[in-house]
Amino acid sequence: MIDPSGDCDRRESGPDAGDGHPAGSDVAVRPAGRADLLDVLRIERESFAEPWPYAAFESLVDAPAFLVAVTGTDDNRPILGYVVGDVTPNHGRDIGHIKDLAVRTDARGAGIGRRLLREALVELSLSGAVVAKLEVREGNDAARSLYRAEGFEPTRRVPRYYGDGEDALLLVTDL
Repeated sequence: MIDPSGDCDRRESGPDAGDGHPAGSDVAVRPAGRADLLDVLRIERESFAEPWPYAAFESLVDAPAFLVAVTGTDDNRPILGYVVGDVTPNHGRDIGHIKDLAVRTDARGAGIGRRLLREALVELSLSGAVVAKLEVREGNDAARSLYRAEGFEPTRRVPRYYGDGEDALLLVTDL
């Protein structure tokens, strides 16, 4: 359900498609908190035909790579996008999983999705993951291009992964 027009896990959106705020010095990436969840949910609903429910985000709020991108300098900085990633122990070869990534429609095309992905991969590595995986729609060329550029390689096809019957590709990268 990742996206840069992409998707990782089960959906699709556009973290790097469109115009918007630059992913420069006025954009910060920080851990998500409970106070961010309603804004994250708004972006989720705007981005995906089958959005996650609030409870899904709430259950992952302490995940090592649940990050938000914000802009501005005051305490009420708007959330531009988010990424959700966690780590699963695997006999000394822990696996990071990018579960969700989306960027607000008006902030796409500025590299925010790429920045969120990169920072999430760092957090997964710091949390002990040695590889990271994600799922992407087979037909999502923009997302696949981003993930390929970030070192992800396809390992297998998952038939009918998405609610509309489209296949997913499982992509993996070493951390």
